[in-house]
Amino acid sequence: MTLRVGVDLGGTNIRVALIDHEGEIVHQVHELTDAARGPEPIITQLIQMIEDVIGLETIVGIGIGAPGPLDPVKGIILGPSNLPGWDYVELAQMVKGKFDVPVIVNNDANVAALAEAHIGNGKSYRSVFYVTVSTGVGGGFVLDGHVHNGSFGYAGEIGNMIVQPNGYKHADMNRGSLEAYASGTAIGRVAKEKYGITGGAKEVFRLMGEGDEKAKEVVEESMNYLAIGIANIAHTLDPEIFILGGGVMQSSHLVLPYLTMKVKEYLFPQMADRLTIVKASLDRDSGVIGAAMLIQSEGKVNT
Repeated sequence: MTLRVGVDLGGTNIRVALIDHEGEIVHQVHELTDAARGPEPIITQLIQMIEDVIGLETIVGIGIGAPGPLDPVKGIILGPSNLPGWDYVELAQMVKGKFDVPVIVNNDANVAALAEAHIGNGKSYRSVFYVTVSTGVGGGFVLDGHVHNGSFGYAGEIGNMIVQPNGYKHADMNRGSLEAYASGTAIGRVAKEKYGITGGAKEVFRLMGEGDEKAKEVVEESMNYLAIGIANIAHTLDPEIFILGGGVMQSSHLVLPYLTMKVKEYLFPQMADRLTIVKASLDRDSGVIGAAMLIQSEGKVNT
């Protein structure tokens, strides 16, 4: 049995799993990141977790999904906002030095896209665009089974797309970015500013589910901005299917019908008739599964 390791490195959690050739999880471990510690202790922790899942098994490679921006060719982390101090960290080389197997690093949204395209709701499609809507907004495009990274590794960074010129400034994004208006963070912020609703997006969706009109208004406003972003992607790349994941999509029954309707309004009529938007099927496992699939999909080693 061919085994690979998949790593989902986030600002809050680290998940490491041993994955077989069919994308099934054989064994996995999960620990908190404590991102404020900086890269060195976290990488030490990460390496120990990889050793724990491997045990006595033999692996053919290690794939790592990490927050962007990053260089997927060289496997270098380039200063993501949720990993303080990770400025030009040569993650692939550091991990490869411990295990002497191919190590590939890619954006966390890209690896989730890869998992959905291979064994999730995109497995019957040639072109799949994955959108994650959670604390932030990200994307990944898979064509013919391979992630499209772009020339410099920034393809799919849709969170920085401008949907409201000169709008709200969120983190290090453009003013009026998609992430500033369509993320779970944005939903919580707007609900608090407009109606004093506290508790973040989770509370907003709870109230919406109970029929609260103010919560519904906030969510629909956010989904309208997301619809603009998806329509822009559709007109640019024309994927066969959009797959939506992330924390906000845990309430997909409340948002997907409205979102789909709005996207269709922004598309050419011929495109609207063919639009397919579905919820991701792999949930939290997409990160480790997709990361492991980098070895099979890309077939190369970071250098």
